[in-house]
Order: sequence, then structure tokens, then C-alpha cells
Amino acid sequence: MSLLLSPITIGNLNLKNRIVMAPMCMYEVKKEDGIVTPFHFAHYGARAIANVGLIIIEATAVQPDGRITKHDLGLWDDSQTEKFAQLVDSLHYLNSKVGVQLAHAGRKASDALQPVAPSAIPFNSSSKTPKALSKPEITQIKEDFIAAARRAQQAGVDVIEIHAAHGYLISEFLSPLSNQRTDEYGGSLVNRYRLLHEITLEMRAVFSGSLWVRMSLSDYDKTGQQNSIADWQEICQWLERDGIDVIDVSTGGVMDYAPDIPVHGGYQTPFATAMKQVVNIPVATVGLLDSPDLAEYILQTGQADLIMEGRVLLRNTNWLTEAAQQLHDHNYQPFNNSYQRGLIK
Repeated sequence: MSLLLSPITIGNLNLKNRIVMAPMCMYEVKKEDGIVTPFHFAHYGARAIANVGLIIIEATAVQPDGRITKHDLGLWDDSQTEKFAQLVDSLHYLNSKVGVQLAHAGRKASDALQPVAPSAIPFNSSSKTPKALSKPEITQIKEDFIAAARRAQQAGVDVIEIHAAHGYLISEFLSPLSNQRTDEYGGSLVNRYRLLHEITLEMRAVFSGSLWVRMSLSDYDKTGQQNSIADWQEICQWLERDGIDVIDVSTGGVMDYAPDIPVHGGYQTPFATAMKQVVNIPVATVGLLDSPDLAEYILQTGQADLIMEGRVLLRNTNWLTEAAQQLHDHNYQPFNNSYQRGLIK
């Protein structure tokens, strides 16, 4: 059996393999009400039938004005919970575990009349200048994250991932490039971590499942002002202490430096490996891991514990079956006997 397709246990969470469908925004809520649609049942159901061990549902907003676009999913209102729970039940029926990424887009909320951020610094020259959040507004956002976590718990999800990556609100607080506050939420590393710290502790108190966090561990900044790897290692140690079960490592998104990012297969994995050196909890890696051989090598060499797959699962819902063939994993079983025929050449 390959390590990629072997089970893993994380606390009380048992996954049938180490492949996680990364949260990817689908922008399919045409009614703009944040409620799950038939598209989501078909989209995520196909990946569950494809045997993905854990499906993390796309960034799901905790506030209407915290959406990336007005076509995002949401869990900011009780009216959204029923359909969300039906989606979770359907994926459980198809034998996949289910997570949800809870998010606030911050200054990258493209459809908000007035986006908000830790400081009044726009993302780029064509972006709206965000409003710097007051402390009461920060408190309200924390309360909205916790209320969304309660709804996710009610819906039956196995995992909540706190979205603290890609230049969205929590990521903006963590980075000194976007957070120039002078109160207890800005300045020092511990102060910039404070919002994520408070959300984590309060969410851990209301959610009984596995609690993950996704972070961007490089801003690809050339001025020397971004957090160092040592800073991120310290943050990850704090997260482990605060009750996070898995660190999901990504990079980028805080600053508009996309053309300068050196993209290749596994380009973000060294950041995950650096975090594994200092924590005792699993670390997930993502980033052009389309090759099953590369994913297997990362696991076999201890560079990460879980493989997050994104766009390859959009292109190829049969990726796991093809991975089993490529890795000569004769123990791998497709979803049912009908799909078993797909292994016969």
C-alpha cells in the first residue's frame, strides 16, 4: 500500500487516505444568499465518489460583507444551515469526511461597499481603500466566526479550517505588511497573532471536531519586512498550544506579487517541512502536487503528513484511481464494484 492512499488518524478524525480536497471557491451561489445549491451537491459528490478522504468545502463567509464575492457560500445566518447539513450528510453517505473553511475576505471582499482590514491599506492600486477596523468591529467579527462554527457543528462537519491565508482578513492581521495598527492587535508578532489566537480558543470551545488552520507562510516580499520562517514557526507552536489539530501550509496572497512567485511542482512544500520541524501535529502541503509520485515522495520522506489537492481534482475526478495505478497500490479499492471496472485495462 502506498502512503498516499493509506489511512491516517488525527485525534478522533479517521481518514481513509491522506488526500484532502483543498477548499476552492466555486462562485456558484447565483441567488447571492449564501445557501448551498444543486451544483454543490454534484461538484462535491463527484469527488466523494472519487474516494477523496476529506473534502473541505470552499471558503464560506461568516459575514455577508466578508465574502470574496457575493456568489460565495455562507454560514452567517441560521437559514443557511439546513441545506449545508444536507450537503454534509450526502458526502458522509458517499464515505468522505467533510470540512468547511470559514473565512472573512477583509480588504479583498470585492463586492463589499466598504471592505475592512486591520489598517487602511489597499491591496493594490486598483483596490478600494479598506476601513481600519475598530475594536468593537473586531469583536463582532470574532463573534461571527464563532456563530458560524456553531452552525457548522450543527450541520455535522468533521473539520473546520480557519482561513488565515491568501491575504484575507486574518492573514492581513498576521502580516506586518498589511497590519500597521498600534493597539493590542498590531505591532509585535504576538499582537498580530492575537485575533487568530482568540478565534481559535473560542472556536475550540464550541466545536468538537478537528480544528485546522490554513496560513500563507510567505508574502514573497523583497523589502525584508515580512514575517520570517522563525516567526511562522513560533506562530505554529502557539497554534498547537491553542488546540489546532493540523497546520495547512500555503503561501502568497497578502501582497500583489503573484508574477514573482516561483511556481513549480511542490514549490510550497519546503514551508510545510519547516513547520514540521517545530510542531507535533500533522502538517498539510499544497501547490501543484499533480504527480502521485511527487505526493508519495513528500509523504515517504516526512516532508508533510497530508496532501492537499486542488485544481487537479477539477480537471480529473479519477485522479485517485490513476494514482493507485501509477503507484502500483493493489490494495486501493474504488468507490464500489461498478467503478472497479475502471481499473481493468
